[in-house]
Amino acid sequence: MSAPVADGPTTVLTFQQKKDRGERISVLTAYDFPTARVLDGCGVDALLVGDSLAMVVLGHETTLSVTMEEMLHHARAVARGARRALLVGDLPFLSYQADTAEAVRNAGRFLQAGMHAVKLEGGRDYADTVRAIVRAGVPVMGHVGLLPQSVRRLGGFRAQGRTAEQAAGVLDDALALQAAGCFAIVVESVPAKVAGAISERLRIPTIGIGAGAATDGQVLVSHDLLGLEARSPRFARRYAGLADEMARAVAAWRADVASGAFPAPDESFSIADEEWGAFLAAVGPVVDRR
Repeated sequence: MSAPVADGPTTVLTFQQKKDRGERISVLTAYDFPTARVLDGCGVDALLVGDSLAMVVLGHETTLSVTMEEMLHHARAVARGARRALLVGDLPFLSYQADTAEAVRNAGRFLQAGMHAVKLEGGRDYADTVRAIVRAGVPVMGHVGLLPQSVRRLGGFRAQGRTAEQAAGVLDDALALQAAGCFAIVVESVPAKVAGAISERLRIPTIGIGAGAATDGQVLVSHDLLGLEARSPRFARRYAGLADEMARAVAAWRADVASGAFPAPDESFSIADEEWGAFLAAVGPVVDRR
């Protein structure tokens, strides 16, 4: 049985209320109008226009190559498709790391594109950046643990927090982001016990991905959930096989085109007999060259 869809728009206050009541928060990525419309209609609490679009939409090996302009292009499409979900735009690589003023401007551009909040990666080192963005009136979702934009420094997409020292560092990052004003924090690819301990110690919601079930909510890349990716991370559960279904549909259509079965008469437009006769009288008979 599906969960009921809440009335009214989801806001950053809704996130906090859900944590306070012990209700789970659902977040999925969206990169275009039709996907946003469907996910929004299903009652997903938030839609993340993630920089993962570099990989699952644009075909890159990492998230590092996606630009601010590309992110804004997809953000506008998602904003046109959603009505009630909280919309979060992912600040891409080099859009906030070098200059705080630039980070604030780029965060504001996401709001102008229809987003309600932004997300950025990094812990204590970015607390001042978070403070500046929040001070400008833009809600910020933090991101700790595995940081895809730091994949080169980390040596790959590796789980974090698997030693006592690392786990303490992830917790310190989360606490620093909370103190800086984040309304929620994504916790990615850390041991479930560590993610649970972080969630217990934070006042604000935690959104897990590859972090076990003890976080306050979950986020997944929608392409992984829907089975549009050939390979998905071990923490992603596939709920459908849309790539296989798409292939089946395209193969059936191609066969119908080859056989002449598509389009059928009821999939074509007609012309009145008298108009057809007048056309032939003007241009001559139609020659069948098949």
